[in-house]
Amino acid sequence: MKISVVTPSYNQARFVDATMRSIHDQAYQDLEHIVIDGGSTDGSVEIIAGYADRLASWVSEKDDGQTDALIKGFARATGDIYCWLNSDDLFEPYTLAEVAEFFSRHPEARFVYGDSTWIDAAGRPFKPKREHGWNRFVWMYDHNFIPQPSAFWRADLYHQVGGLDRRFDLAMDADLWIRFAEVTTPHHVRRRWSRMRFYPEQKNTKLRGASGVEGREIRARYEAPRSAGEERLRRFAARGLRVGLKALAGGYSLAEARRHSGTILGRGTWEEQEARRAGEGR
Repeated sequence: MKISVVTPSYNQARFVDATMRSIHDQAYQDLEHIVIDGGSTDGSVEIIAGYADRLASWVSEKDDGQTDALIKGFARATGDIYCWLNSDDLFEPYTLAEVAEFFSRHPEARFVYGDSTWIDAAGRPFKPKREHGWNRFVWMYDHNFIPQPSAFWRADLYHQVGGLDRRFDLAMDADLWIRFAEVTTPHHVRRRWSRMRFYPEQKNTKLRGASGVEGREIRARYEAPRSAGEERLRRFAARGLRVGLKALAGGYSLAEARRHSGTILGRGTWEEQEARRAGEGR
């Protein structure tokens, strides 16, 4: 089963080699790796070029941002399964083999996501991201909880929904997931398939407000306008439900659930709270 991995990159020289190694050190035989670099000037191109003989395709040229790079990459993809891995994130050593096995054993499945681990800029793990199964209410009224680098889908599903929407520069994954969920049931596997970096310079950390604006635009497609009071009530209920679902799924211990009380009390998701702390210098 051929897996197409698209890696968008721009000036990520300090991380991109680790990303490349996390893909190729798995020695997955039916891999198609496509790298779309946005014209980096920090040494990234030289690092990527070192993997040229293992890449199905790569280019370094000016583009219109991450979503544009991903669209270019998937236009070149010929695999059975698609995914993307950003140039600061990592796969676990067993990820691709387990993903292929999942789809082989579940021919009815078209979209699956696993768990992840948060790591810092130095690659040190500091928090597991153990998820619960798909819940549309939580996704709509709390946040997009699917860990992007742990998400994989069949190629025909991507083409059926029309692929990524270039209007979204930050929440493009959330937009894609909800359109997938319109036509198929998302599956969840309780295995850590990736490591996601969280650091102050990270794109979504720096642009958290803009990401929220995109997220609200996406969700507005699926809900009628409501009063501010009703909206707050739904968000309160969704956050409480998420904490409960994660606890039941072994997502965190009782002590961790208590620490997540801030999400129930309306202080935002854990990621949003951490982003605020990062912006304040902790």
